[in-house]
Amino acid sequence: MLTIVKDRSGHLAQLVEGLGRSQVPPRELIIVDMGSRVPVVVESMHFPVHILRLTQAGLPLAAARNAAARSASGDTLLFLDVDCIPMHRLIDTIAALALDKDALICAEVLYLGPDDARKDWDEGDLMARATGHPVRQFPARGFRVEENAGLFWSLVFAIRRSRFSALGGFDEAFTGYGAEDTDFGFRAKQAGLPLLFMGGAGAFHQHHDSFDPPVQQLADIVRNARLFYQRWKVWPMEGWLAAFKEMGLIARAGDRITLLRQPTIDEVAQARVRPD
Repeated sequence: MLTIVKDRSGHLAQLVEGLGRSQVPPRELIIVDMGSRVPVVVESMHFPVHILRLTQAGLPLAAARNAAARSASGDTLLFLDVDCIPMHRLIDTIAALALDKDALICAEVLYLGPDDARKDWDEGDLMARATGHPVRQFPARGFRVEENAGLFWSLVFAIRRSRFSALGGFDEAFTGYGAEDTDFGFRAKQAGLPLLFMGGAGAFHQHHDSFDPPVQQLADIVRNARLFYQRWKVWPMEGWLAAFKEMGLIARAGDRITLLRQPTIDEVAQARVRPD
């Protein structure tokens, strides 16, 4: 199990709690710390926990995932976002599918509201309160092939180590936030690796403050969008780019994006989405 984290210690604790309740425990948990301090409690679990600390500034998502993969043992890599609580059948279900299918496998993620889980949570209760993703449709059980590589998401996914290595991992030319996972999905499809959406056993996404659009990541998103377009001739993150244009933060003309200004403090505050 591979997890990257920055300033999400409470969410990480619930991820670890979920791993402890798994029908089949992970053979190990690799945590890559991108600048926060991982709580000591996770270092004393009944499965091996290894913590790596990166020194890069910002949010080096691609580099962190690659570091986790290099440190992992075993033939299958299972990535789990720090905001996610794994369902008790996630590990054995996705591992069995990865053993059977040479593919990029995404597990379903259900979203919790502001009254998210704490240590006394019950999986059945979370299931009753959670909602699915509005765009990514998963089967009730089993898997289906997803042809749109742009729908790959990095919240919960598995891939054979050999395939990850052959793809070169996540491209660290994408620095900071945005598009590094979409690029990975595109390269997987280019290499002939099917994208599978697996239902029936996934994870719960814990609620947290967010930004809509993510104006605090404006520079990263613009830089990574340019790189993605140069490579694939399509724009990623279209919804965010459209919102930035409407706010007067960027200008767009054909195949060019110009960063006009940084958001004001008030614009950042207005974009922040807090629990109701």
